[in-house]
Formats: sequence, structure tokens, C-alpha cells
Amino acid sequence: MINARRATVDDAVELVRLREVLMGVRSDENTTGWQESSRQILRRRLAGPAPTMAGFVVDQPDGTGRLAACAVGIIEERLGAPRNPQGLTGYVFNVATDPAQRRRGYARACTVALLDWFRSEGVGAVDLRATAEAEPLYASLGFARVTDPSMRANLSLN
Repeated sequence: MINARRATVDDAVELVRLREVLMGVRSDENTTGWQESSRQILRRRLAGPAPTMAGFVVDQPDGTGRLAACAVGIIEERLGAPRNPQGLTGYVFNVATDPAQRRRGYARACTVALLDWFRSEGVGAVDLRATAEAEPLYASLGFARVTDPSMRANLSLN
């Protein structure tokens, strides 16, 4: 059995490292400080008194202190709807596995633990964006494509 544990603030550096893996960021790339900003967000949100962000992780089996995989999610409070009267909606992101640790069920264990957390918090619906490679995993956990198109506006922060 794979043990997916709740991420703590001490996991922030590794959670960001796995995000880099997920995004295909090379360690030699010039960055704009997003990694430190992400670590600060994780430290703040994972430690809150009533966290609306949680991560679940599997440690690498070699005892190095590195993470093998993770899944992070947030809870948003939206207006209620017939299928989600309380309006609590989860969003899954940052599901990533260290390349050397893939195909062992670690991402599945993390995602299942995250979905259990959402249920325990009264979340009625959970959204995510899936790559073609990850879609079979999510489908096996009950996710289905929806007809609503996803759109995004990138706002200038000047």
C-alpha cells in the first residue's frame, strides 16, 4: 500500500521542484521569481488555521527526503447550484511525479487522498485540467470531460 501523507510547510521546496518537473522548467532557465513566490504561497496556505489549500505527497523510498509525487488542490466558495448546493468547488493542480518514480501509483495515491480531503470538507464538485497522458488516471477516479469551454484572460499587473 502506498502512503500518501498530508503535505506540510516543510514540503514547500519539494512541491515547487515537482511543479518545475510538471511544467518542464529546466534548472538552468532564467526565471522571474515565481518559485520563491510559490514557496511562500504554499507555506502560508498549508499552515492556515482553516486551510483551503492542501497537498498530498509520497516520499521517495530511498530516504533522501525528496518527494516522489504530489497532488495539490484548493477549495473555492462559489454560489450554490442544483448539483452543488453549498457552492464548494475543489480545483486539482500540481499533480506531478518525479521522472525516476513514475508508473508506481504514486500520483494516483496522492490524488485519491486529495479527493478524500475534498469530501471531508464538504466539497460538492472538483475540477481539473488534464493532459492527454494523465486523462486515463483522472477518468478512472470519476472525472469526465465537460462541454463548457475553458477560457482565460491574462491581466496586466502594471
